[in-house]
Amino acid sequence: MKRQWGVYALLILCIIFLSLFFGLNRSQVFSVGVFSALILGTLFFWRFRLSFAFISIAVLLAAGLIDVPHLLEFAGFDIILFLVGMMVVVGFLEEHRFFEFLINRVIGVLGHDVNRLLFVIMVMAALFSALVGEVTSILFMTSTVLHLTGRYRVNPIPYVLMTVFATNIGSGATVVGNPVGVMIALRAGLTFTDFLRWSSPIVIASLVVMIPLAIKYFNSEMKELKERMRKFRALKDGVGEPKVHASEFIISSIFFVATMLLLVFHHQVEELLHLERNVMLLGTALGSAGVALIIDRDKAREIVETRVDWGTLSFFIILFASVGTLKVMGVTSILARSLSSFAGGNETLLFASLTLITGVLSAFMDNVLAVATFIPIIQDLQSMGVYSFPLWWGTLFAATFLGNLTIIGSTANIVALGMMERRKVGHITFLQWIKPGLAVSLPTIGLALLLLYLQIPLMPR
Repeated sequence: MKRQWGVYALLILCIIFLSLFFGLNRSQVFSVGVFSALILGTLFFWRFRLSFAFISIAVLLAAGLIDVPHLLEFAGFDIILFLVGMMVVVGFLEEHRFFEFLINRVIGVLGHDVNRLLFVIMVMAALFSALVGEVTSILFMTSTVLHLTGRYRVNPIPYVLMTVFATNIGSGATVVGNPVGVMIALRAGLTFTDFLRWSSPIVIASLVVMIPLAIKYFNSEMKELKERMRKFRALKDGVGEPKVHASEFIISSIFFVATMLLLVFHHQVEELLHLERNVMLLGTALGSAGVALIIDRDKAREIVETRVDWGTLSFFIILFASVGTLKVMGVTSILARSLSSFAGGNETLLFASLTLITGVLSAFMDNVLAVATFIPIIQDLQSMGVYSFPLWWGTLFAATFLGNLTIIGSTANIVALGMMERRKVGHITFLQWIKPGLAVSLPTIGLALLLLYLQIPLMPR
């Protein structure tokens, strides 16, 4: 523990000295130092992340680097409310044992072939992520995986990691798959068709690489699952269907399908009703949660109190607000000018450096925050006459694929970890995550950027 604290302090000092070297003023250096303390504290001492978050935002407020209006502006309450709604929905479905029934149906169709079962789970995670967003996908799929591992009493960590990896990669396929995609589409003027042309094929190719890599990496753990499934199958009452009344399952299924359809077609509903973009995305989550609480009115308070991960949501609020401080202090503007000066007009060097920095920042400060930081940088470069079309796609892939690298690389990662910890079924350390994260993220981002770079001559100018 003492060694960890020593490394933690040393890294913060290094970042502060680098900030001074690049000419940041005292307020900017202080904001970078506090933000670094939060991020590094989260990585090194994950269980105390809320402590670091609360202390960091208190220091920023006391130092006058952010005020209450800006804190509320950057806190991302639209994302927080969406998560609250979807957590209630998942809690309702779990109360009615929907996911237990679902996993039994999948096993019934696929048999007890573990490789095929995990392949289907990862494909489902990627597909759901592309259709309804990574947060919705990870909530549904992590619940499914935890029921699977709980039934056979195996360590859930490898299977949650595989699900998260597939979710993050799949989220880049469409404009609705990830908040990152939504932000890029709005700022770059990209359409759903653009994503299908330039992103979806690369995502599919990357999944073809990622899934075998993940299965190979966790091969020994999968052998344990296979053995447990074989033993349970040998027992007459080992793996029976969960006892769910027909009417109860029909209600849960209709509720699940209706919620999924509204999430998939939320944009079309918005256009039909002449609503602003993503209004129905948030409306569906909150509306479905309301319906769930009416159906389960006797357990409504219990679902809200125990099924919603208030700790994770509080951490998100502070994390988003802390990045807002960097914007207020002008740190992002300095980064844009430095990047442009470094590239010196070389488009290839600019493409490589921008995607690399975006990917690294995504891994260590959440991809949504990293992209929100780099969007104004790309816009500034575009106004300077730089060809920006490939930069938007490079940013998308760097953010979503390298979001697999660390615990806080993406919203899906944090949500999945929060679900595990809340149910007390496992805890993942930084090193436990980064080893398989490296094995998956580096080959996939390398392939994605190579395929993207080879298509630059075909892109519109």
